Amino acid sequence: MPPATQKQLDQRAAFGRRVRAARVGRGTSQEALAHDAGLDRSYVGQVERGERNVTLDNIHRLAEALGLPPADLF
Repeated sequence: MPPATQKQLDQRAAFGRRVRAARVGRGTSQEALAHDAGLDRSYVGQVERGERNVTLDNIHRLAEALGLPPADLF
């Protein structure tokens, strides 16, 4: 698989910022969000920093844990 383009990296970073903003707005920790979503805390941190190419399944898990429709994270 070829390395990610700058556009893809920017999209991942924007997604991560939205997850972080929703989490902070909810007043919850990365650890609590990870637990609620059934994910590892380090994974949530990587998502928030834009270091992960998040799967559709995990987008839905994060959105549900945040009490949001998945579209709100885009």
